[in-house]
Amino acid sequence: MANILPVDPKVFPLESIPSVLKIFKNELEKPDPDLALLSIIAGAVENSMTCNKNIASNENDIYDEQKLPSLQYNILNALYTKFHSIIKGSIDVTQYKSKYATRELIRKVSDVIWNSLTRSYYKDRAHLQSLYSYMTGNKLDCFGVAFAVVAGCQVLGFNDVHLALSEDHAWVLFGENSQETAEVTWHGKGSEDKRGQSVESGINSRSWLYVNGYPITCNRHMEVAALVSSINPSLTVTTDCLEVSIFQQELLWLLYDMGYLDKYPMALGNLAELEELKPTDGRVPCFSLLQQGILTARKYYNNMHVYPYTYQAGYFYRHNLYKQAFNSWANGSDVIKQYNYSRDDEEIYKEVMEIANELIPHIMKVVSSGHNAHSLLKDPECFADLLRFYDGICMWEEGSQTPVLHIGWAKPLVNTISKFDSSVRSQVVIINNENHDDSIINNNNDSCKTLENSNITDITMDPKDSINPKIKALTAACGERLLNRDFLLQGGCEPFVGEASTSVELKIEMKPKLILYSQKMKGLKDLLLAEKLNTHAISLQLTAQSQVQFNKKGQAPRDDSTGSRTKRSRRE
Repeated sequence: MANILPVDPKVFPLESIPSVLKIFKNELEKPDPDLALLSIIAGAVENSMTCNKNIASNENDIYDEQKLPSLQYNILNALYTKFHSIIKGSIDVTQYKSKYATRELIRKVSDVIWNSLTRSYYKDRAHLQSLYSYMTGNKLDCFGVAFAVVAGCQVLGFNDVHLALSEDHAWVLFGENSQETAEVTWHGKGSEDKRGQSVESGINSRSWLYVNGYPITCNRHMEVAALVSSINPSLTVTTDCLEVSIFQQELLWLLYDMGYLDKYPMALGNLAELEELKPTDGRVPCFSLLQQGILTARKYYNNMHVYPYTYQAGYFYRHNLYKQAFNSWANGSDVIKQYNYSRDDEEIYKEVMEIANELIPHIMKVVSSGHNAHSLLKDPECFADLLRFYDGICMWEEGSQTPVLHIGWAKPLVNTISKFDSSVRSQVVIINNENHDDSIINNNNDSCKTLENSNITDITMDPKDSINPKIKALTAACGERLLNRDFLLQGGCEPFVGEASTSVELKIEMKPKLILYSQKMKGLKDLLLAEKLNTHAISLQLTAQSQVQFNKKGQAPRDDSTGSRTKRSRRE
């Protein structure tokens, strides 16, 4: 067999993470890194340590987290050669005179990949996203198919073909300036007939699956980041392989240092989760990576990505920072309200339903007893964030052809609202926005907060160590002035006795203002603020079928790049 693997045979066998990192670094320093090579190597590491975990450990062995199973040159060369042979042996490139790929070529490459797969359905199966899985078992998940198509086009010399990634789907860009789009994989069962079609209809439908035309548009180096982000360390549903986690973590840091995660919010979220589990000395901390992911989504993707907020909220939730979690979930819901719900949005639907029906009720249970009793339940800002979260979900449903909310949503909401006393609920000033269509369509990077003073914590500061500057100012002034009793009990007045309006900088507004956008939540306004809750009426209003016509929100905002995932814990 000819030796075509573009790596010096002398560096083999690869037996440690540093040896693999060196190959990745060498490729990333090139203008056109070899996707097939890197995907086969990464897949070989992942699969050997997760799918074939049958090597008995010796008590006398010294554990080395940098050590990998031996990867031999001849095996990797055979797999690499096989991929090249499949692609080049199936497509006659002499038929294509242009240096740019055509829709017909894209369809042919995707047909080659698709027709060589085993006839099984692989949704939610782990470790099937790499070319190693394809070459050794003819199995790929939907991200793997899209990646293989791009790698195949690279083998044929068409370097205009690149990945486009939403938060749960992948397609390709091609042509001069990457202005054309094409489906090359499936999403859900039985959608293979979409291959070769433009994604324009998905964008125009305002489906979350196509992120309103603001996907991550990859170059070659970001495609390497995508394959690294797609590495799955899981051994079981609840257990990860430590060595694979470390392998992925170090590769992500390599990409981070080279600047290839700067426009990749989900990869930043993956790295943050890995850092939370096993922090790296001297590195950017987990919380700052999460903040960076949010800022990246706002700067480059018009705040159209939801997962950066759910990543951050998950961190807050695990660290019992429940108020911050409420705020992050509400910020994520501000993104969701810009979409029309469709059945293609199954993954984000499951995520939102888990938050509403499991995580928030758990928080309510925790803060209703013990030393945390009533802490959040007396905070009107938390109540406002709760309403903002549900307002976003109702707006997501509004104008969609498929309902979102049913009685299973109503019961947890009513139970949660009932935990807040009327004296707390009445402090929220609710404003009905009558021009919500324009405000959504014209959304920009700075307009994703509808709750006043709902600011993101400074990117360098862990929220566990932060203190509201207003509280600092108030505390400092207490040594010189006498606190106003009415301010302590009710808020909304001057903090110190004998002051009129001389301490504007210390005046704290105790009544958060909340703008409601959805018709359902507007209809609930009086019920939500009533001294005695009418839980039955709230349930009826929340689950009523929306009467708003389809496409009420207007057409999707467009990006200069036409049409233009991979969440580690929620892989397709």
